[in-house]
Amino acid sequence: MGIGATAGAVATGGLALSANASTGSTSTSTDDGLVFDPDAWTKLTTTVTDTEGTEHAVTYHFWKAITYVSKPVDATYQSLIVSAPVEIDGTAVDARNAPILLANSVGGYMPSSVADATGVGAGGMGGGGGAPGGAPTAPTAPTAPTGSAAPSASAASNANANTNATGGATSSNQLLALAAGYVVIEPGARGRTLKNSSGEYYGTAPAAIVDLKAAVRYIKSNKGRIPGDVERIVSAGTSAGGALSSLLGASGDSPLYDKLLKEIGAADASDAIFAVGAWCPITDLEHADGAYEWNWGTNALAGGEQVDQAVSKELQSQFAEYQASLKLRGLNGFGALTARNYDEYLVKQYLEPSATTYLAALSESDRETYLAKNTFITWKNGRATFTWADFLTHVGARKKTTPAFDAFDLSTGENNLFGAGTTQNRHFTAYSAKHDTTGLTSKRVASDIPEKLHLMNPMHHLVEKVNGRRSKHWWIRLGTNDTDTSHVISANLAAAAKGLGDEVNHLYYWDQGHGANTDPGDFITWIAEVTGYGKAGRTK
Repeated sequence: MGIGATAGAVATGGLALSANASTGSTSTSTDDGLVFDPDAWTKLTTTVTDTEGTEHAVTYHFWKAITYVSKPVDATYQSLIVSAPVEIDGTAVDARNAPILLANSVGGYMPSSVADATGVGAGGMGGGGGAPGGAPTAPTAPTAPTGSAAPSASAASNANANTNATGGATSSNQLLALAAGYVVIEPGARGRTLKNSSGEYYGTAPAAIVDLKAAVRYIKSNKGRIPGDVERIVSAGTSAGGALSSLLGASGDSPLYDKLLKEIGAADASDAIFAVGAWCPITDLEHADGAYEWNWGTNALAGGEQVDQAVSKELQSQFAEYQASLKLRGLNGFGALTARNYDEYLVKQYLEPSATTYLAALSESDRETYLAKNTFITWKNGRATFTWADFLTHVGARKKTTPAFDAFDLSTGENNLFGAGTTQNRHFTAYSAKHDTTGLTSKRVASDIPEKLHLMNPMHHLVEKVNGRRSKHWWIRLGTNDTDTSHVISANLAAAAKGLGDEVNHLYYWDQGHGANTDPGDFITWIAEVTGYGKAGRTK
């Protein structure tokens, strides 16, 4: 079976849910809300089209929304759904020891709910989560290689002026995992826009990561009852969801979260996961403004206007200082990564290989046509080469003004992410607080902000306070035309994990935009490889 399905096949009818065929039990959960009922499933069927265009009939047991904490703030979001395959193409499968794909659908740090989900891949409803299909989103993007498709309507609907990160875990991942014999668990989570009747925000940082940790603890506390191998949980998410997936992996069992987890009644179990899948992670927020200007500072906005270059240069200086403090070394023996050489590193480690892979996959005539339109690329001996400056020109317009994340006027989704109480938006960097334009009397960040930043940043757990309980396997992807954040954000994440001895699979998709996922089948295969789970292990 060609494991993997194009998102396009799913979007155009590759997925078809049948009416419920049967139920495993009508019994209700026990009095203890944190005990999973293994018999409370509904049997469903779906058809998944793989990357080779072959359809596969999958029958699976589906558990509707289950609240994963005993003292939920809002059970609409603090719930999860479970899907476990029992038959694939007419052959019975046993998923009791299968890897678990924990796929979140968080987009823009918005709330994500599975409360009304009716089957696998239906998470993220009603709160800003989405499922981008994996296609180019930049206007200059060419026809993509097999495995990409147009963005879904749900992803497009998440893009708005006050949301810096869009989308969620790609639905193709969930469907392909199910067709490969894996268990798929999709957790909801609170998000930044939620507020109660008193006008208090209850989904701002660090609510989302606390919820995802609680979901992992629920799964692990139900070992032997919930399907799948609870020691082989692989997280997946896109954009803000990719950031949370990375954070979940980096911060496993960190005591920093214990008090918050206890407050919501999380299970008394580990929240460490086995592996991370992260697409275009919007993370390292307190340093993201500087990284963005280092990367995109000379690129004009879509209307052709330049951002304030004085501000851009000040932020670039901050990035240089931060990058030096990380003391990271590049992959493949590159050496120390600094603001001075990071452009060379990105070109050699990621961008030229990405372009080479893309061009090599084209027919000779299509490749000639593409190269004729993109003369900045030198194609020789089957390899693409170009300069960083030409690459920036090729990408074109930057998406965001400056500062990109902690706006002087408190207008970004990230400002909302760090809101508290009845205050919707707050600054989270000293630089933007000092240059606030909203009339704040205090020009400093609030006293609780530093701790919240540590709780929200995987780099804190990989560099500042190295966490021995982190995930040791990392799958990280980014589109080369993605200007939602700096290219160094995911590259730093990969370098930090690799520097600790972890297994890292990191590459960039050529000419792809935000939310791209052009190799979902490879991700499913990677899960089998790192977890040691193969076809022989799934068949009864």
